[in-house]
Amino acid sequence: MSMKIVVIGGTGLIGSKVVEKLKARGYEAVAAAPNTGVNTLTGEGLVEVLTNASVVVDVSNSPSFEDKAVMEFFRTSTGNLLAEEARAGVRHHVALSVVGTERLQESGYMRAKLAQEKLIKDSGIPYSIVHATQFFEFVTRIADEAADGNQVRVPPVFIQPIAAEDVATAVAKVAAGPPLNGMVEVGGPERLRFDEFIRRGLRARNDSREVVVDPNARYFGIKPGELSLVASGEASIGEMRFEDWLNPAVSSAMSSR
Repeated sequence: MSMKIVVIGGTGLIGSKVVEKLKARGYEAVAAAPNTGVNTLTGEGLVEVLTNASVVVDVSNSPSFEDKAVMEFFRTSTGNLLAEEARAGVRHHVALSVVGTERLQESGYMRAKLAQEKLIKDSGIPYSIVHATQFFEFVTRIADEAADGNQVRVPPVFIQPIAAEDVATAVAKVAAGPPLNGMVEVGGPERLRFDEFIRRGLRARNDSREVVVDPNARYFGIKPGELSLVASGEASIGEMRFEDWLNPAVSSAMSSR
């Protein structure tokens, strides 16, 4: 009988790809999300979906990024999930988090992710935490967040973005393996200057906004250090380069593999 792996947030950008990859490896992968009747905030559907599950992968995200809401989301949903996993006898909890969580504590979102990680570590359930760098898929959203009229103002730092496809591959691989009881990092194959990342992303979308390097610019409300957004030397590295991801022919061929 194939091992049952439940993917919380399994209908989203990363989750849907994780489910696909686990099924391709022969696992019984179940997508769990509010639109499949499973709500980690209220606890609805958790008992049923976790029955006979060996592994739980949590790639869910808060619907609101406001400080209080995001903290409430990760504390409540992770707490509910871990309590139910303990009852169901789940043997491995895998969570997706962010490279630099502990370095970027000015951010309410990062504080909430750190609180989530602490709950997981203290739960007594064997676990693995995957820290990923920023996704290529969010390049336009980051630009919109940093927009000031026709300019996009970004900090003078490096970023090491990664394709969602490669994040999903890393998460699926960890879920299929033994618990690390620790953390693993995953990043893209290139370190780019932040302005270069945004500029190339906008150019590919025929977006004419001007990208300006500004030492006082914020990144989702925080002032990152030069290397806060890049992975460490031990990180596993994704395959897809940003140039190739921006080329629709290449990225559709890659994602259909």
